[in-house]
Amino acid sequence: MEKTATLNLRVNPEVKQRAEEVLKSLGMPMSTAIDIYLNQISLTGGIPFAVTLPKAPASVDATRMTADEIHEKLDRGYQDATAGRTRDAKEAFAAFRAEKK
Repeated sequence: MEKTATLNLRVNPEVKQRAEEVLKSLGMPMSTAIDIYLNQISLTGGIPFAVTLPKAPASVDATRMTADEIHEKLDRGYQDATAGRTRDAKEAFAAFRAEKK
């Protein structure tokens, strides 16, 4: 089928860059990946994967904790903050992403 339609999209540049890195390792241009995605929407009649929020680990999921456990975690966090045991959020998230690779 001939490709003649053009899409102009605004996306988060960091998300785009990470996706391009994955697609490059697969030897696939972004346009092919988008074409596959659009074809799958047509074939399945919807988004071709579950759109859900990730489940929080039990250690940080307040809905699974007792009031005492929540209070203990908050108190520990307060003690860490007042003692200067803190981390820059950008650095923490960068380290987290690096660990996941």
